[in-house]
Parts: sequence; C-alpha cells; structure tokens
Amino acid sequence: MRILLAIDGSDQSYLAARAIHLLASVEQVVVLYVLDVPTPGYPMIMPEVARDLQATVERTMREDGQRLLDRAVSLLPNRASASTQLVAGTPAEVIPATAERERIDLIVMGARGVGLVREAMLGSVAHRVITHATCATLAVTAPLPSVQRVLLALESDEDADAAIHFLSQRPFGQAPSVEVLTVFPFTHTIWPMGMVETQSLMETIVDSARSFVKSVAARLSQIGYQSSGVTLAGAPAAAILRRAEEAVADLILVGSHGRKGLSRLFLGSVSHGVLHQTRFPVLVFRLPSS
Repeated sequence: MRILLAIDGSDQSYLAARAIHLLASVEQVVVLYVLDVPTPGYPMIMPEVARDLQATVERTMREDGQRLLDRAVSLLPNRASASTQLVAGTPAEVIPATAERERIDLIVMGARGVGLVREAMLGSVAHRVITHATCATLAVTAPLPSVQRVLLALESDEDADAAIHFLSQRPFGQAPSVEVLTVFPFTHTIWPMGMVETQSLMETIVDSARSFVKSVAARLSQIGYQSSGVTLAGAPAAAILRRAEEAVADLILVGSHGRKGLSRLFLGSVSHGVLHQTRFPVLVFRLPSS
C-alpha cells in the first residue's frame, strides 16, 4: 500500500502519523508538507519590499516545514520506506494532486473539524481533500491506538460493493470486527394520510433495511471478518455518530462519491456530516463516480 501522509504541524498530524502503524502492507509513505505562503496584505508597501518580506517569510516557513517533516518521519513504522516532499501551494489542491501523481492508495491526514456551519462557508482541508481525491482518505481526529471495532455505514448496494472491495484488500494489520449500519431517514410516512398504510410501509422499510445489513454482514464473514448488522431510523449522520458512541467504535468507515460544487454544498453528504461532527477517526473510501 502506498500512503500519502499530509501534515500541517497540528497535534492531529502526528496522531495521523502514528496511526500508520495500524495499516497493513505499507510499502511506501510519502510525507507531504504544503507551504501555503501568505501574500503581504499591505497595498501601499513598495513591490520590492513586499517581495523581500515574502521571501523571508517563505524561507522561515520552509525551515519550519522541514523540521515538521523530519519529526513525522520519526513516528512512522520502521518497515515503511519514507520520502518527504515540501511543496508550495494550497493544501486542498496540492494534496489530491500529489496523491494522484504518486499513485497513492490511501491519504492519511489529521482533521480538526470546524463545524458544519463554518465548514459550509469556508470549507476545510480534510473536507476538500475527501471531495477531490481519487483514493480513500483516513481523517484522524483523535488518538487511534487500535482498530478492533469498525462501524461501516452504508446506504446502498453500490456502497456495499465498494466497501467490501476495500476491505477485501486487508487494509488493517489485524482484521477488525465490522458492524454494518444502514439508516432509513424517516420514522413516519411522508405521504398524506390515507394514501398508504403507514404501518405496512414502515414494516416494509424496516424489513428491507434488516435484510440489506444481514446480507452485507454475511458477505464480510465470507472474506474473514467477524460481522453483524444494525438498522436505525433518523438523520443519517446523527444516527451514525450515535451508534459509534454506543458501540465504542475505533473507526467509522463510510463511502463518498466526492460530490463537487453547489450540488454538494446544498445537498450535503453523509460522509462530510460525520467527519465534521465526530470525535472518531473516519476512513472514507471512494465510490464510483456518478
């Protein structure tokens, strides 16, 4: 497995570096620090002075960046071959581009979470990387000492196929137990009274959801994972987080289509909703583009 470890000097960056110990078959780790040099914000400053000031800031930031890279490398497992890159640019653009150029299998990075309202207005690096990256992304929000219990949140057969393909590659050093969760997003009929039999409709929805998670759990068992299924009703992101707390999950595993632009902003995404409200590390695997 080829890993891109993106660091920014935060505590979460180093938690992400330590989490690489839990991954299997790590062949190469590319440790990336993106140098986002600010432009002097004084319009009246002379151009030559502004250039000198920016050069001084960039030189200092490069020295600091190299120290951060060296520290991150020291935290990696000895079995992994590591290289470092210090690249100028915008992190949310440089990280996915580097992952694609280096043929990375998994991006690992820290995520601090900025909350849904602020994130919707300003965005966040982890959010944008998940949106634009062509590979899976592990966002580490808290210490991850082990991966023994994984909560796998699924919405459809397409999600299930992608998750099983991902897990069949044995991404973790030891196979965790996997609880398969699906959430049906309403607890009562959305149609006017009298058009359908409410109780019958809900029984059909619940039976279908239970059948779905049972089928996925059976498929996971066939490839060597201890697995079970659970269904919940409610808002998907909130239900996933509630179940992660109840099950004391080590990691939440969820898929993303990588929706872009206004459609993602207005419609939202369960994976992004989970990421920005959770204390649990989140691994987002890539679904086929829609």
